Amino acid sequence: MKINILTSLILILAPIILSACQNKTVSVPSDNNYVVLDEEPNTDGQIQGSQSTPVSENQYVAINTNYGQIVVELFSKQAPNTVKNFLDKVNSNYYDGLTFHRVVPDFVVQGGDPTGTGTGGGKINSELNQIPFKTGSLGLARTPDTKEVSNDSQFFICLTDERCDPLTSDYVNFGQVVSGMEVVSQIKVGDIISSIVTTTK
Repeated sequence: MKINILTSLILILAPIILSACQNKTVSVPSDNNYVVLDEEPNTDGQIQGSQSTPVSENQYVAINTNYGQIVVELFSKQAPNTVKNFLDKVNSNYYDGLTFHRVVPDFVVQGGDPTGTGTGGGKINSELNQIPFKTGSLGLARTPDTKEVSNDSQFFICLTDERCDPLTSDYVNFGQVVSGMEVVSQIKVGDIISSIVTTTK
C-alpha cells in the first residue's frame, strides 16, 4: 500500500519538476545591440547552421594593425561557409585599409565595413552554433531583425567573457584570437586594419 502511494506521488510530481526545469530563462544584457549593424546590408547568401564545438584542423589568419598583429584561429569545421567567405575576402585584400568603426569598452571592437559607418557590407546566412563567445571570440555582426542572416564582411572581436557570453547561439562565432589580445585592447574607433593575411608571424 505504501509503495503504491509513493509510486503515485512520483508519477504526479515528475512532470511538474521537469516542466519547471525546461522553463528556465536566461537574461541577456540589453547592450548586446552594439554588435548589430545600423542598417540591413544588401546582398544574399545561402548557409546552413552548425551545432558543433571547436576542434583542430582549423586555419589561421593574422590581422595586422598599427599596434601589432592579432592571430586568429578560424573554425573551418563549425562555420565552413562563413570561413570560406572571410578567407575569400582576405585573399582579395578586401579588408586592407578598412577601419575599426565601433569600439565598446569591455564588450567588442568591430570592423570590416567597406563604408566605415556600420551600414556597409552584404548578407550571408548565419551558421549559428553553440561555440561559447568569450574574450577573443571572432563573430559576425548582424541587424537586430533576424539572427538567421548576418553581415558578410563586418566582424567583431570580444573583449570580455561576461558581456559576450550571452551572444552564444545568437551570433555566428567563427574564430578565436590565439595571440595578440593586448593588441585588440589598444584599438580605438578609426584605427586602420593594415591587412589581414593567411601567413602569421
